[in-house]
Amino acid sequence: MAVSPALDAFLRNMEYPATKDDLLREAARERLNPSDLARLEHLPEQSFSAGWHIRYHLAHRALADITAASRSLASA
Repeated sequence: MAVSPALDAFLRNMEYPATKDDLLREAARERLNPSDLARLEHLPEQSFSAGWHIRYHLAHRALADITAASRSLASA
């Protein structure tokens, strides 16, 4: 799943390193949409060194979700 333009801009402008709590606080202040906030809430509790680091985790989660859905459909 691609990162939305609003989330992409947010990640580009964020100061790093940033913890998950930092990201959520700043995202709420920037009034990111609920779906982008939900994606950030699923990040692991750690410090992130750059926007690419967050994009990596978001892509990894999306791939895991797709794989799980595919397995569920295959076993049905």
